[in-house]
Amino acid sequence: MCRIAAYTGPAIPLENIIIRPAHSLLQQSQHASEAKLAVNGDGFGIAWYGADEKPGLYRDVLPAWADDNLTNLCRMVHAQHFIAHIRASTVGETNRANCHPFTHGRWSFCHNGQIPHFRAIRRRLATALPDDLYDARRGTTDSEMVFLLLLSHWLDADPLAAIDATLTEIGPAADAGPIKLTCVFSDGATLYGFRYASSGPAPTLYASGVLDNGGRALASEPLCGRASHWTLLPQNTLCALTATELSQTPFNGEVDQVA
Repeated sequence: MCRIAAYTGPAIPLENIIIRPAHSLLQQSQHASEAKLAVNGDGFGIAWYGADEKPGLYRDVLPAWADDNLTNLCRMVHAQHFIAHIRASTVGETNRANCHPFTHGRWSFCHNGQIPHFRAIRRRLATALPDDLYDARRGTTDSEMVFLLLLSHWLDADPLAAIDATLTEIGPAADAGPIKLTCVFSDGATLYGFRYASSGPAPTLYASGVLDNGGRALASEPLCGRASHWTLLPQNTLCALTATELSQTPFNGEVDQVA
């Protein structure tokens, strides 16, 4: 399973979330404690927001711990809003196009989990995309497809409705394992996150309390190693996080089974 960390608030060096905490995202790349695998070494990426509406993006296929560029970038770049991801691949080969986050316009997105019947439905899902989103697809992962589906269902206008429509379009397969979707995405102003599983638990996602600098974070595992300072987000609930507010809104999460 992949690991995610995201931040919103006063501008900070990226390293304050990704590198420096005791259980930082970099630490989790080799020592994840709430995942099936402790090691997440199939690439990494960061999307961050500055003066431009569109996010900056840095991705590579190296394990996060093996790239000095990552630590230097995180030390020098300051941002008020960013998403970072380390990958343990399930669908799609290890290449830069398949590394998260994915971006389109002002949106950035990353995912932890899998759609076990993706091979059986990917052509149908791709064909249903509008031309601009079909042309925007660069990789082969189920994760990027989820992002494009959300955009196609008017993520800009109504994130909650986009989630419900995307889950309905994916649909669980009768002969496959459960869908697992833990997603974090942003328009540059608000961090969104949700957990969904068609059965059983979805991969974890926590929201921090207010940090020392007044910001807030989302992460697959508490970055300080002290779970009392973090809240595990419930399943089938959309979390919207700003520096001043955490709101949680349940969504349906019920879809018809498809053959």
